[in-house]
Amino acid sequence: MKIPVGLEDFDEIRRSSSYYVDKTEFLYDLVERTVNKVSLFTRPRRFGKTLMMSMMESFFSIQKGDSRDVFDGLNIMKHETFCKEWMNQYPVLFLTLKGVEALSFEEAYKMLKVKLANLCKIHDELLESDKIDLDDRQIFLDLKSQKASMESVKDSLKTIMRMMATVYDKPVILLIDEYDVPLAKASELDTPENDYYRKMLDVILSMFDAALKGNEYLKFAVVTGCLRIAKESIFTGTNNFMSYSVLDNDFSEYFGFIHEEVERMLTEADRQEKAQDIRSWYDGYVFGNSSVYCPWDVTSYVARLLRDRTAKPKNYWKNTSHNGILLTFAERTDFDVSEKFEILLNGGTIRQKISDELTYDTLHASEDNLWSVLLMTGYLTKADPEEDDDLVDLRIPNAEISNIFEETVVRRFYDALALDRSKQLELMDALWNGDEEKASRLTTDLLFETISYHDYHENYYHAFLTGLISGLGYAVKSNLETGPGRSDIDVRDKKRRRAMLLEAKKSEKEEDMEKDALTGIQQILDREYMKGLEGYESVVFYGISFYRKKALVKKLVL
Repeated sequence: MKIPVGLEDFDEIRRSSSYYVDKTEFLYDLVERTVNKVSLFTRPRRFGKTLMMSMMESFFSIQKGDSRDVFDGLNIMKHETFCKEWMNQYPVLFLTLKGVEALSFEEAYKMLKVKLANLCKIHDELLESDKIDLDDRQIFLDLKSQKASMESVKDSLKTIMRMMATVYDKPVILLIDEYDVPLAKASELDTPENDYYRKMLDVILSMFDAALKGNEYLKFAVVTGCLRIAKESIFTGTNNFMSYSVLDNDFSEYFGFIHEEVERMLTEADRQEKAQDIRSWYDGYVFGNSSVYCPWDVTSYVARLLRDRTAKPKNYWKNTSHNGILLTFAERTDFDVSEKFEILLNGGTIRQKISDELTYDTLHASEDNLWSVLLMTGYLTKADPEEDDDLVDLRIPNAEISNIFEETVVRRFYDALALDRSKQLELMDALWNGDEEKASRLTTDLLFETISYHDYHENYYHAFLTGLISGLGYAVKSNLETGPGRSDIDVRDKKRRRAMLLEAKKSEKEEDMEKDALTGIQQILDREYMKGLEGYESVVFYGISFYRKKALVKKLVL
């Protein structure tokens, strides 16, 4: 069994006998059950958009000749009349804008010209026809040599489609993958000085205008991306235009793996015992009324399981997409989202107004827009598949994304504390001086400035204390092996020959806090955590109890 991790060429997957989760019924549904001239599908990264486009190109393309061998045995072949009418019957133009991103408009525009040059090289056979208009031929050659004017670049897709329609005497099926990548990067790096976003929008908008609006050479078009750019800004005037986002029921089961597909894969791989691990780590996305797994994660993990049956799940998704949007959100000072992040990290839901019509230049205009972006890009998902409203209950989909939140968002709050170290230094002074009341108050204050997660587990409080003390110039060891057990935190100030041991306890009730803090001190004594502290003139032991966001510090000085 061969799992094609990262392989997005449909023909290559099928001809190499690699495992393929059959999504070919999409072809029938798209053509027979819609009348769309242009269909836009928006999904997060790594949910199979490019492979779906490759599959469409293979099926429809007249240039492919005969694709029956790669579709043999797949669901679409059950529709015999449909296949006879559509398989390899139309010229197809397939452009991906993936990778058209750079630090400046000028560099990104060069990348776009390279994409168009490669597209012309793929369709070099058009030049062999004597039907081609001489002006179109010259523009094609200029595009191929990357010498075309900006006007020709803006009209490039329509020019190539006109040439195709002339040669094959049929209208063209246009496939545009990851259409919004250039705009996403432009928006991220836009400044009043470089005007990056407006320049890139002008090029992309012009290309789309020419190719999608009133183009007599167009049979139909399918466009994919992460976000829908508002209809008013880029798809204005497009006839029979339909957009399908993560909120829509139509086509919801085609991008991503549904439960039955994952079960079948695990059965064929003889790894059924890993079903629960895969579900908790990679399932949980709700697109429309379908619950789906991230296909990139599932294939990556199953491929690893085929080599090592004992392999544990890990985070594959974070390596495929930057987490800048999370950091941008967490760093906003005009609204406070820390409580909502805390609810999400503890497995809860938040209710937000959501829109699937956004523009990249207004993504950061409001808190609602940012929650919408987190939903559309896969960091959050709907809590209820049946919910159909602009007010949506949101949750973190699975353990993998929760891990990304912890690493990105929680880390950011710790970093913010590190930038303002005054309160941390004040806390350490209070601890060294044995001021229980002040240490309790400062620890509580700092808890309120961070995000608590994992339902306030004891490990969270342990990590919280370690994070506060680390980086302040002391020798800090966590879970140090001493005596018959482990001390939570060991802090040593060798210059002043002083040390402290801290034992964190989680209290189930607020009234238990004093008892639990004293239990922490007793644990230090009973388990002899102080061994190895000989020679230190001042040693203080602390039991620190926590109840939600309240801390109580108790001391014992030796």
